[in-house]
Amino acid sequence: MTYPNTKQTMDLLKELVSIPSPTGNTNEVITYVENFLKELQVDTYRNRKGGLIATLQGTDTSKHRMLTAHVDTLGAIVKEIKPSGRLKLDLIGGFKFNSIEGEYCQIETSSGNKYTGTILMHQTSVHVYKDAGKAERNQDNMEVRLDEVVKNAEDVRTLGIEVGDFVSFAPRVEITPSGFIKSRHLDDKASVAILLQLIKQLKTENITLPYTTHFLISNNEEIGYGGNSNITPETIEYLAVDMGAMGDGQSTDEYTVSICVKDASGPYHYGLRKHLVQLAEENGIEYKLDIYPYYGSDASAAIRSGHDIVHGLIGPGIDSSHAFERTHESSITNTAKLLHHYVLSEMFL
Repeated sequence: MTYPNTKQTMDLLKELVSIPSPTGNTNEVITYVENFLKELQVDTYRNRKGGLIATLQGTDTSKHRMLTAHVDTLGAIVKEIKPSGRLKLDLIGGFKFNSIEGEYCQIETSSGNKYTGTILMHQTSVHVYKDAGKAERNQDNMEVRLDEVVKNAEDVRTLGIEVGDFVSFAPRVEITPSGFIKSRHLDDKASVAILLQLIKQLKTENITLPYTTHFLISNNEEIGYGGNSNITPETIEYLAVDMGAMGDGQSTDEYTVSICVKDASGPYHYGLRKHLVQLAEENGIEYKLDIYPYYGSDASAAIRSGHDIVHGLIGPGIDSSHAFERTHESSITNTAKLLHHYVLSEMFL
């Protein structure tokens, strides 16, 4: 049994995280994925929300599967241009201001111009502000320092920057000799890279799936509704591929595939979960079962929207989620192996 090449997946992931794609401004990265699949001669189309759907025809066309991973990321949007020429931000996605303090960023104007800056506390200088270390990291105290000669709000607007412009964070991606990849936005571009490599292998090896299978590259997951539509009536199983959350009380790690039992939306389908565990055990795939207490996925969004489907969630284990994230190549490999066996397996129902 051969599996998708992990090194190629890691290299693809490095390219994906380097493309800015905060939720609401994902056309560039969707186009990248679209072109990747086009080269493989995979049929795709965009839904009205801007997500991308690829379909591989299977032997059985009366029953469908859908797998999804999201390419949108955390980010921000310009809320206010301050009299000083600094920018106040409004956050996109569920994270805290302290996780982006000191981060380099890019502001993209509505006309397509791009400017760089740094996200800082207003009270950064310890030589001036007595409370530099104690002041709360929040919207009122944090701001973007533009790398342009701007002395007031008028100077900023002359550049074309305005309220509503998208702000993306520098990924600082690095692959280490020990097999780690550390970067922002591994949630969920790690899973996107895994799915793309899986599709590539299926196409290049002319593997026919047992069921027609759709792959949704979602672009609104971070705000809760990326994968709740465009699910065919024939779809029975819906599997979200998203990061496994690590921390105190969690079993997920950076080396195995995480199979989610329950998140904030409730339990995932018990039968599908047991099927995934069985596939892992039969094929020597290292896995961990886990509960993510403050988490929701595109699969749970699909359930909430009323679709009569069996839903599940797996993914690589990601350390420091919604901050400066990290995972290991072995987690990428184990996730890819489980997905490979899953799409080739018979439905458990």
